[in-house]
Amino acid sequence: MRHVIAFGRFWYDFVVGDDWRIAAAVVVALALTGLVALTAVPAWWVLPVTVLVLLPLSLRAATRQAPARPRDPGST
Repeated sequence: MRHVIAFGRFWYDFVVGDDWRIAAAVVVALALTGLVALTAVPAWWVLPVTVLVLLPLSLRAATRQAPARPRDPGST
């Protein structure tokens, strides 16, 4: 049973990672792609648009959380 729990924790950490909101948005985008595919509208554009929206948000959140690194006075 211990291996099953470890396997589940690995996949949770792999999929969700540091930000559960990004993982949830990807799940919503995949569902939206499936729904759009059922219509006459081409669905190929949903995921690229999702990436274009989520990537800057994710980078902004990551840079806000990262501690400032002191500059090395000897480097140029």
